[in-house]
Amino acid sequence: MQFARRVGAYGLLRDAGRVLVVRDGAEGEFPGVWRLPGGAVRHAEDPERAVIRQVDEQVGLTVAVTRLLAVVADVATSSEDKASLHTDRLLFDLSTPHDALPDGAERESARPEGGSRGVGAGLVDQASWLSLAEVAQLPLAPFTAEALGLPVSPLPPAAHRSRDLLPPQHPDRRLRFGAYGLVTDPGGRILLTQIAEGYPGAGLWHLPGGGTDHGEQPTTGLLRELVEEGGQVGRVVELLGVNNLHNPAALGPEGRPLDWHGIRVIYRVLVDVPTDAVVTESAGGSTARAGWFTREEATDLPLSDIAAVAIGQSGR
Repeated sequence: MQFARRVGAYGLLRDAGRVLVVRDGAEGEFPGVWRLPGGAVRHAEDPERAVIRQVDEQVGLTVAVTRLLAVVADVATSSEDKASLHTDRLLFDLSTPHDALPDGAERESARPEGGSRGVGAGLVDQASWLSLAEVAQLPLAPFTAEALGLPVSPLPPAAHRSRDLLPPQHPDRRLRFGAYGLVTDPGGRILLTQIAEGYPGAGLWHLPGGGTDHGEQPTTGLLRELVEEGGQVGRVVELLGVNNLHNPAALGPEGRPLDWHGIRVIYRVLVDVPTDAVVTESAGGSTARAGWFTREEATDLPLSDIAAVAIGQSGR
């Protein structure tokens, strides 16, 4: 079985009680199926920029990202082709200047014809502004139905072109999707983990979390890492945002520089009954030690970029 990972960025755009949806063409991920506009994130591309690019290509609209709404994962497996594709999908709330929206008849059924690179490549063949009642009557990609609060109906295996969409493997490139937590206890202390020697950022204090496993939901992976890296049982209470990291020459355990692209979603996590922070993962892991710190103590530590951002925002 060939296992592959990719990340997709999608946008929820509302106007006058309707939402914008697109239908995949013959070369799309779900031919003939409707979904939210968006698609695969390119190597080194920030997910927010990816969804802005995709919406422009697919429906010709200029949009801005308002906030990250949800992150979900799904797996498409083809036994015939012996392939399994895990996709982490980031859903963003979008806005656009009102004068950029289609008007009149075009608002009823916005068809992205002429100048749309997505349509030209056969990725999307129609786009429409529809009410939720109208959307509910269409064949929907499961992640889109879930995002819109509509009943989720599994698609038949033939509806998903997973084999054709497996991202090409590059020997010196790595994509890592991770889930991290701004973890606090009832007293407001922050749990941090120190990066071990031999890993990028060695010695820095980092947010608990790490890369998710194939087939694992982001929140499940985060809570697993919280146990492994800090010996704590927590609960996710809020999705804070996404952090993009591109290091074209990261030096890690592989022994040679690699072109790393890290996409890291950040959640707020509460540990209701904190215990002494203990690293429980097997020896030789990426975490050297863990500890609880007041916010003042944490800001005096040498912090990783993502930890510095998350802790700085938490004080606002």
